[in-house]
Amino acid sequence: MNVKSAEFLCSNTRTDKLPELNLPEYAFIGRSNVGKSSLINALTNKKNLAKTSQTPGKTQLINHFLINNDWYLVDLPGYGYAKTSRSNRTEWEKFIRKYLRVRENLQCLFVLIDSRLEPQKIDLEFCQWLGENGIPFLLIFTKADKQSNLKSTQNISKFKKALLEWFEEVPETFLTSAETNIGCSDVLSAINVINNNFQS
Repeated sequence: MNVKSAEFLCSNTRTDKLPELNLPEYAFIGRSNVGKSSLINALTNKKNLAKTSQTPGKTQLINHFLINNDWYLVDLPGYGYAKTSRSNRTEWEKFIRKYLRVRENLQCLFVLIDSRLEPQKIDLEFCQWLGENGIPFLLIFTKADKQSNLKSTQNISKFKKALLEWFEEVPETFLTSAETNIGCSDVLSAINVINNNFQS
């Protein structure tokens, strides 16, 4: 799939104010500072589509983008550490999880994991929650350019092994880099396959 157009649509925290359900939708989420905004910009070939920052927790709203006039890309607030109050973090988590449960045209959630790290409890617990709630998800391991491919592969294998404590099989995984575009075409191809089977 080639991304020919990427247009910002809206930002909000109310699920009843989201765009219509007529197009397939794919959301991206991950622990704060996982490189989510940079990857979204790499996938869409737009340097400033999603706002990047050195400060974790920059994304605080549900951000919708229209891609190729054909599907929605959704940038969700990261979970975990963020420079904000505990009450704000609680509210984020509440509306994010409500969105994931009720959004009928959400085809898949891409969960972003830092490939440089061994399995983190917060990531594993979030994946467990997705499984318990029947929310389909795929795993994107980010920042592949920051270390050797062997080290990334080892960390991915450890994460898969940890997930098998809760899941009978592990969701499809992608190793990516926003700097070198490694894996971006694979992620877009996966979206394209799902789009071809979408019925509004």
